[in-house]
Amino acid sequence: MLARKSIIPEEFGLPGLVSRMPRKPVFRDRVNKARFIAKNGSCNLAHKNIREQGRFLQDVFTTLVDLKWRFTLVIFTTTFVSSWLLFAMSWWLVAFAHGDLDLDSEPQNRTHCVTDVKSFTSAFLFSIEVQVTIGFGGRMITEQCPTAITVLILQNIVGLIINAIMLGCIFMKTAQSNRRAETLIFSRHAVIAVRNNNLCFMIRIGDLRKSMIIGATVRLQVVRKTTTPEGEVIPIHQIDVPTESAVSSNSLFLLAPLIICHVIDKHSPLYDLSAMELQCSDLEVIVILEGVVETTGITTQARTSYVAEEIQWGHRFVPIVTEEEGVYSVDYSKFGNTMKVETPVCSAKELDEKPSILIQTLQKSELSYQNSLRKRNSMRRNNSMRKVAGGSGSLRRNNSGLVVPKVQFFTPGDGVQNLNAVT
Repeated sequence: MLARKSIIPEEFGLPGLVSRMPRKPVFRDRVNKARFIAKNGSCNLAHKNIREQGRFLQDVFTTLVDLKWRFTLVIFTTTFVSSWLLFAMSWWLVAFAHGDLDLDSEPQNRTHCVTDVKSFTSAFLFSIEVQVTIGFGGRMITEQCPTAITVLILQNIVGLIINAIMLGCIFMKTAQSNRRAETLIFSRHAVIAVRNNNLCFMIRIGDLRKSMIIGATVRLQVVRKTTTPEGEVIPIHQIDVPTESAVSSNSLFLLAPLIICHVIDKHSPLYDLSAMELQCSDLEVIVILEGVVETTGITTQARTSYVAEEIQWGHRFVPIVTEEEGVYSVDYSKFGNTMKVETPVCSAKELDEKPSILIQTLQKSELSYQNSLRKRNSMRRNNSMRKVAGGSGSLRRNNSGLVVPKVQFFTPGDGVQNLNAVT
């Protein structure tokens, strides 16, 4: 009996067949990288080991505006109460120095510096009346003490300064530009597809308010970790990415949602990336939308970012602007919806080297478009035929309820025979 090894050649055995089978390219798993800009526009950056903390006190107004509301309210309350207590102590000292607090040895016709200030509590109430300009009428300053007049002038000046700073901080906090950015929206996903015979990176932006953003501009940046030829590691390397809509003024008319397009050419940082390589990359695309608010004139800025998992290769945004009864309508429920389209999975560099790939893709896209158009026309035709059939069926059902009289026709011969039979 022959051995199994001599009957089945080695090249047709299971190990040989497995070794000759084509293998798919194996890519390393992408390490979860912290994004630089969150989806809501906040910067994911922590400042540590700042030694010169006094620099923040040199710009007190900006520090107060940047603080959270609870800290701002605590500072405001503490400042007002401290100023009232400080000047209450000053009024009490003025009354004590003038002898107004010594009620036992006081003559009857003696004039006080401040009437009815007989304790620290009354001095505190008078301090509040002076700074807030309440003026109940029970306590008042007299012309007997020049020191009291000086304290009155100083308290008025200090009170005006505190009011001006506090009102300015409250106004700036309520009118911050990031509040207007809440109504500037971005699509949740970015897409890459063929547009105008070029591989393009696209996002969609929109404004929910009717008041427009004047001079709106959009900037794209790719943030990635790079290493220079000298071996220097740059953890956050920002690369500017031009957009197709950029003109000489680089401004947008953001009346309706717009699709911002970046052509992936040889100058683009996405030029060498294919669909599979993009999923394994650690790049982040940052989108910055800036403009002037029409109602307030304040410059606002909205930000977002897209990591590799949020970039859909071979998709396109669905249209959301339609014309209804002479008015353009925007359906924001479909703002972030996309649809699949024929797109080569290779990089833009390979498309430039092999234009036939793009030609085949365009032919497939045209064929699929014709098929979808043919299906749409057939569905419309079937629907119209169903409507016509439904109308004729209903007409037939309506006519079935009518009573149709029976009519009997006689030929001339039959009529003569019938008459002869009768006679």
